[in-house]
Amino acid sequence: MNRSVFEAAQEAVPYEAERRAMVEEQIRRRGVQDPHVLDAMFSVPRHEFVLPEHLGAAYEDRPLPIGTTETISQPYIVAAMTAAARISPGDKVLEIGTGAGYQAAVLAYLGAEVVTVERNGSLADAARERLQWLGFNRVKVVEGDGTEGYPADAPYQAILVTAAAPRVPEPLIEQLADGGRLVIPVGDRNRQDLLQIFKHGAETSTRFLDPCQFVPLIGKHGWPGPK
Repeated sequence: MNRSVFEAAQEAVPYEAERRAMVEEQIRRRGVQDPHVLDAMFSVPRHEFVLPEHLGAAYEDRPLPIGTTETISQPYIVAAMTAAARISPGDKVLEIGTGAGYQAAVLAYLGAEVVTVERNGSLADAARERLQWLGFNRVKVVEGDGTEGYPADAPYQAILVTAAAPRVPEPLIEQLADGGRLVIPVGDRNRQDLLQIFKHGAETSTRFLDPCQFVPLIGKHGWPGPK
């Protein structure tokens, strides 16, 4: 039997002080002020998405490994990307790079209908099971090449990419709804800029948000993977 989101939040009570400190010191103090995003970051139990050996660091201001090369993003970056995506209840949102499922859970908590694409099959399976167990039933986890988006459910009001692209993948722009927002880190393998891209008809406009460092986005419209 799946737990509800409320039940999962109740079980996170032992970490309440850590979650409150995370929101106040790492997120609000650094400029994220959207009350809905702050509530989501407080309510979604990040410790449920980290490996057991990293449980004590679940609410620290840093990414944590979840696989061979994959990580769960630091809380500030999750909050900043979520705020930049400007989620409204009922929005259809595409996430590229499911990882452990934490970002997808935050988006779903805000009322989005989430499609999340993960190229690593074992991570996709684990995230799907974890999200269902925690009661995030409005998330569809798909295994595939996220650089090609997921055209079956397009268009999307928002797209978030949780890995670093060498350039903005054209399929993601094509799958944005008019007025949609794309949040994506773009740069080389060592340093990127987090960009907020708006689509206006056939045109786009771009705003720089933060310098950042993500794992590389592997795929047809990203970085080449291992041979």
